[in-house]
Amino acid sequence: MPTDCINYQNSGYFSKLIVDYLDRKPELQSLYHRFPDIGNFLSQIEEKKSNFPVENRVVLVESLLQQNKKIVLSEDSLHNIELLKETNTFTITTGHQLNLFTGPLYFIYKIVSTINLSRQLKAKHPDYNFVPVYWMATEDHDFDEINHFTFRNTKIKWNKASSGPVGRLTTDGLDEVYTQFEKELGIGDNAAYLKELFRKAYLEHETLTDATRFIANELFKEEGLVIIDGDDVNLKKLFAPFVKRELTEQLSFQKVSETNEKLKNYDIQVNPREINLFYIEDKLRERIVFEKGEYSVNNTQIKFSESEILTELENHPEKFSPNVILRPLYQEVILPNLCYIGGGGEIAYWLQLRSNFESNNITFPILLVRNSVLIASEKQVQKIDKLELSWGDLFTKQQDLINTKTKELSNLTIDFSEQKAFLRQQFTVLNDIAKKTDPSFTGAVQAQQVKQIKGLENLEKRLLKAEKRILSDQLERISLIQNELFPNQGLQERKQNFSEFYIESGALLISKLLTGLNPLEQKFSILIL
Repeated sequence: MPTDCINYQNSGYFSKLIVDYLDRKPELQSLYHRFPDIGNFLSQIEEKKSNFPVENRVVLVESLLQQNKKIVLSEDSLHNIELLKETNTFTITTGHQLNLFTGPLYFIYKIVSTINLSRQLKAKHPDYNFVPVYWMATEDHDFDEINHFTFRNTKIKWNKASSGPVGRLTTDGLDEVYTQFEKELGIGDNAAYLKELFRKAYLEHETLTDATRFIANELFKEEGLVIIDGDDVNLKKLFAPFVKRELTEQLSFQKVSETNEKLKNYDIQVNPREINLFYIEDKLRERIVFEKGEYSVNNTQIKFSESEILTELENHPEKFSPNVILRPLYQEVILPNLCYIGGGGEIAYWLQLRSNFESNNITFPILLVRNSVLIASEKQVQKIDKLELSWGDLFTKQQDLINTKTKELSNLTIDFSEQKAFLRQQFTVLNDIAKKTDPSFTGAVQAQQVKQIKGLENLEKRLLKAEKRILSDQLERISLIQNELFPNQGLQERKQNFSEFYIESGALLISKLLTGLNPLEQKFSILIL
């Protein structure tokens, strides 16, 4: 079995911003508070403890108990909720959309990372409690992103019209999706478990929020996972002062725009708006805009004066929903949180937000890139060994991999670098001669050099192509195993659903992830099932 490790920076799957963050480049240090080293958490604990109100804990626990009434909580999860009343209890949080049947695999990896970091911190700091939290993105509205998942190359899709926050959607129509998924699963104990999990979640719960909560709880309740829904009137009341400030001062636009200037050498993940709030009802989620001294809800006839919108906020805080710029602030206001765990794209936009947190006097959390995993079967590992491939080889772009392996497997030397170097040396001499004679001769010499080098490069390409034909069987096997592990030349964690692996391995999938993943390691984990 290959023994090499692939760190995130060398994988080719992370942006320059995230690579530089992981490398702790000095120019990014002002954008985060503390780097995710185990030794930095005690300082984070002390800071968060000093500015997180005890009364917020009381509201948080009451809301969590109310939200989770429709599911059977494990003793560990219930105990963790109760622990949140205590001033020595803190959360480690991840968040994710309400993807149908969890969506891509990395949903699972996010939660496992959160659970495992909570365990590591408890071992390091036994006098404190650490609660893993999954924040459901119930107020998102992009239904097309979440209405499907892929099982064995088949797209299982929920066809439904959607408007408003996705968490409030009814589960009508998911009986048809269940019928399709049931046929794809086939028979067996693991298939039966998955069928029942889907059926209970989506056919016995009224909303997408309730269904998603049920699934996450069923998969992780024995690990003490706590699931939170931000679409909650009492939690929104805690955030109302910050919403008021956003409406009247529009400070986040200024602060994030200033940060974006510092990031002009990178791809900007999100851009702030003058007001970073939505107005929501069951079938409405539209931006709040401020024009000509008046607040209005985009694409509607709803309008407010300043006094009217502040009265609306006081009476109905649940109708004000933070966008991607403000949602992280909302999270950190209502949770005694130490660390946010997310994918590369999420951490990229969190790096835009620190100055806005500081302006609101809210502690900025430690930012941790979630675990990434490549799952392979024993049979696939045997193929990899037989083909003498490393994990690093498999992470290489396929065309580059095939070219490299062709050169390694060929009995010929398919590299004319030595010949090209010799040619350049000869033309250096010719150029010196040309300079001493007619200057027009210099151009002719340079043109001939380009022609000769190009000729060698063409010969090299033709030889490589000829060797590929000779080695086609072996190269095809290399391509096939890479395609199995990297569907559509992408990461399996972004394409495949956990059910595809659960049907073969059952609960072993989750248990191996829980025992094998170290959230503080910046490298891909290889899981052999």
